[in-house]
Amino acid sequence: MKMSSSVVAYSFRHIPPLKQRSIQYFSHQRLLRRRPLRSPCTVPVATSTSSCSLLNSASFTGNSLFRRMERYWAASSVNKNQGMVEHLQRYGVIHSKKVAEVMQTIDRALFVPDGFSAYEDSPMQIGFNATISAPHMHATCLQLLEKNLQPGMHALDVGSGTGYLTACFALMVGPQGRAVGVDHIPELVTTSITNIEKSAAGQLLKDGSLALHVADGREGWVEFAPYDAIHVGAAAPEIPQPLIDQLKPGGRLVIPVGNVFQELKVVDKMEDGSVSVRSETSVRFMMLVYGFNGSMNGTFQHVQETMHNFMPLSMPKELSESTPLHTHRPMHL
Repeated sequence: MKMSSSVVAYSFRHIPPLKQRSIQYFSHQRLLRRRPLRSPCTVPVATSTSSCSLLNSASFTGNSLFRRMERYWAASSVNKNQGMVEHLQRYGVIHSKKVAEVMQTIDRALFVPDGFSAYEDSPMQIGFNATISAPHMHATCLQLLEKNLQPGMHALDVGSGTGYLTACFALMVGPQGRAVGVDHIPELVTTSITNIEKSAAGQLLKDGSLALHVADGREGWVEFAPYDAIHVGAAAPEIPQPLIDQLKPGGRLVIPVGNVFQELKVVDKMEDGSVSVRSETSVRFMMLVYGFNGSMNGTFQHVQETMHNFMPLSMPKELSESTPLHTHRPMHL
C-alpha cells in the first residue's frame, strides 16, 4: 500500500471491533452537530504514532473504516531482519523471547519477491492474486499461537503462500513436531519449498517434519490432525467446520472472519470438545475465494472493487501489470 513514499500496515491492536466503533463514531457525529470541537482533531484516538486521528474522508483508507491507517515503520528505516524484529519488540507487537528468536532466525527476505523491501511493515504481492502478510501480523499470530507451538506439537498453516509462517511454525514445534502448510496454488507451493530449503527450516523440510501441499484450504489437512495450532491467512465469511474438527482439544485456531467488517478470531477448543470464540482485533484481509489457480468468482470481484479505493498496494512493475490490486492473499475456499 503506497501512501507518499512509505508503506503502511493494515491492522490495529487493542481497539474495539469495527461494528462497535461505527456506533461510537456516528453517535459522536451527532454530538458534533450540536457542539463543534474547537480543536482541528475531531476525536482523540490512542495510537502508536499520534494522539489523534481525523475522522473524515481521508480516514477511510486501510483496514479500518473509522481510523486512518498507521504504519509501525517505513521501508527506509529498516534494512535487516534483526532490525525488523527489534521494531516489532519496540512497538509491543512481540513480547515473547521465543517469537523474537524465531523471527530473527527465519529471514523474511527469502520469502518476499525481488523488487520489494523485505522488512517493510506491509503486506506484499507475491503473484497469483496473493500476498504475504505484514511482519506485524505474522508476529501477532505467532504470539497468539505460541503456547500451541511447543516442541512436539502439530501446526497447520492454511494459505501458506511463500512459506514464511509455515517455516516459523516448524522451528517452534521442532523436529519431533509436525508443521504443515497448504495452499491451493501449485506455483506458490513450489516456490515455498524452494524458499524454505534456503532458510533455517530447510533441514526440517528435508527430514519430513515440515511439509507443504497443494490442497483446498477449507478442508485443512487430515493426515496429521488433530492440530494444536491452526492459522488461516485469508478472511472467511464464517469459520470452516473442518478446521474446527481438526483442532485438538486444548488447541487454538486463528482466522480472520467477516466480509466488509472483519475481525481476527481466536478459537479455542476445550478438553470436553466445546469451542470458545473471541475477537482479537479488527483487520482487513482479502476474502477466501472459490476456484483454483487464482481464478476469481463474482464474489471476489465484488469485494475487490468495493475495497479498491481503501487499499492501494505498492508492487513492482512486473507484478502490477499482471496482478489485480488487493490487500491480502485470496485463497481457495
